[in-house]
Amino acid sequence: MSITPAQCRAARGLVGWTQQQLAEQASIGTVAVHQFEAGASQPRRATLNVVRRAFEAAGVQFIDPNGGGAGVRFRDPSR
Repeated sequence: MSITPAQCRAARGLVGWTQQQLAEQASIGTVAVHQFEAGASQPRRATLNVVRRAFEAAGVQFIDPNGGGAGVRFRDPSR
């Protein structure tokens, strides 16, 4: 499953990261994060994978659309 710009913004909100902090955690450029979240570009699959892994390492779980809409949440509900 690929992540959407809205899921990226929501995941950053969950963990309290700025775009710069996400870029650092994923080892990508801040411009790439900004353009993706703004919908100005579609990053390569490898870029989306490192973004997703950075969020997952921080405890974020991505939810498939499966009829209810895509979303994000913490993997551990006690957070």
